Amino acid sequence: TNGPELPEQCSSIRVEEGNKLAFHTYARGVQIYRWNGVTAKWDFVAPVASLFAEENYHGEVATHYVGPTWESKSGSKVEGRRVLGTGCQPDPTAVAWLLLSKFRTEGNGIFSSVTFIQRVNTTGGLPPAEPGLVDGEMKESYYTAEYYFYKAENSNSN
Repeated sequence: TNGPELPEQCSSIRVEEGNKLAFHTYARGVQIYRWNGVTAKWDFVAPVASLFAEENYHGEVATHYVGPTWESKSGSKVEGRRVLGTGCQPDPTAVAWLLLSKFRTEGNGIFSSVTFIQRVNTTGGLPPAEPGLVDGEMKESYYTAEYYFYKAENSNSN
């Protein structure tokens, strides 16, 4: 199949025609938040996650960090940007499902020809429910997700 099964409310994160699924990973990590005493809310700082080839979190293939950036063990990277007006939250207890487009890539390898990234099947990752105690306090929120990476159909690079 060309990507994940999307519930009806998630049609905005479908990848446009002319792109095909390149690979799919399972991520486990944290979403980091900082308490903003001025606005009295948790601001998103960055993700820190490991990406695995297998559903049981075996075969680590990449890491995911601020940018948002995905970096393969072989050194290739893709930095994404959320596609405006897209996203859905099928599970209110988990971070949204997203569609991101390539902002830039670096190096040769699995991420060098990526055009789009979908984050789906998320668990957790929401900001803490309780307010922070001091301005600048940091909290990590555990999450899992699946990332689907796409490349242009006419792309002949690996």
